[in-house]
Amino acid sequence: MTVLAIDAGNSKTDVAVVAADGTVVGAARGGGFQPHRANVQPAVDVLAEAVDRAFAQAGVGAVDHVSACLANADLPVEERELARALTGRRWGSGVDVRNDTFAVLRAGLLEDAEPRGVAVVCGAGVNCAGMLPDGRTARFPAIGRLSGDWGGGGGLAEEAIWFAARAEDGRGDPTALMSALPAHFGLDSMYALIEAVHLGHIPAARRHELTPVLFATAAAGDAVARSLVERMADEVVAMATVALRRLDLLEEEVPVLLGGSVLAAQHPQLNDRIRTLLTTRAPRAIPRVVTERPVLGAALLGLDATGAPPEVHARTRAHYAV
Repeated sequence: MTVLAIDAGNSKTDVAVVAADGTVVGAARGGGFQPHRANVQPAVDVLAEAVDRAFAQAGVGAVDHVSACLANADLPVEERELARALTGRRWGSGVDVRNDTFAVLRAGLLEDAEPRGVAVVCGAGVNCAGMLPDGRTARFPAIGRLSGDWGGGGGLAEEAIWFAARAEDGRGDPTALMSALPAHFGLDSMYALIEAVHLGHIPAARRHELTPVLFATAAAGDAVARSLVERMADEVVAMATVALRRLDLLEEEVPVLLGGSVLAAQHPQLNDRIRTLLTTRAPRAIPRVVTERPVLGAALLGLDATGAPPEVHARTRAHYAV
């Protein structure tokens, strides 16, 4: 059975058409998927542009199954709404919609492994999902502070700005972030940075550029910056441990997969602390940074759903190993 795999993030979308033997016969990249800002149908229009190009390359007009792993599909009710929208496009007779964290989870599992494990994604935000072969999952709402979340690249940048602003005006402890953050934008003070962001001279979307500055400042030994990085590690491990507990996997040897731009960068202070904390809180967990493209995970989930044999999975995985 043929599969349309969709991995749609906030900034970009990857799609692939996978033939019945596992060969990737069409692929395309499109814009970001933001239904919470653009509304569902306009957001799906962005997917459609990439899907149309992938279909044209594959020489098909539809597939048997659509496997879509989508950013901002954070709640089951949102997944159902998005599944209805994708079904209406008639791309395939079957449609599965999941949060994009599941794509990272499935892509990161070893080639011959059954879908059993937990993934934590730390990119613009932070999220976690776990999966068992019988279909049971563990997940979080992951819609920001409202649902108890902390961190991610955007959250770390916001925290860094907060501490730096308070250091400059005397309300907080001294930190090298006070000079490092504005210097990134060629400014000489936090006051100037705050003014530039507030007035729109520096777009809010560029705040994520400050996350690497935070990590560099932490690596240089700054106590405030280090505390933020350490808290991020604590949050990652807390999410992973809770997901493992919910799935009764704490006593099993099981992968904990680390994905997203912040974790994939493999900052020693962050990733080493995650591994150290896991040895205490989930000692049988096997942490691994995921470098595979998430669209592979969406494709493998689609092949799982269609009952494809192992050699078909292996052929699709081999395509993305090149």
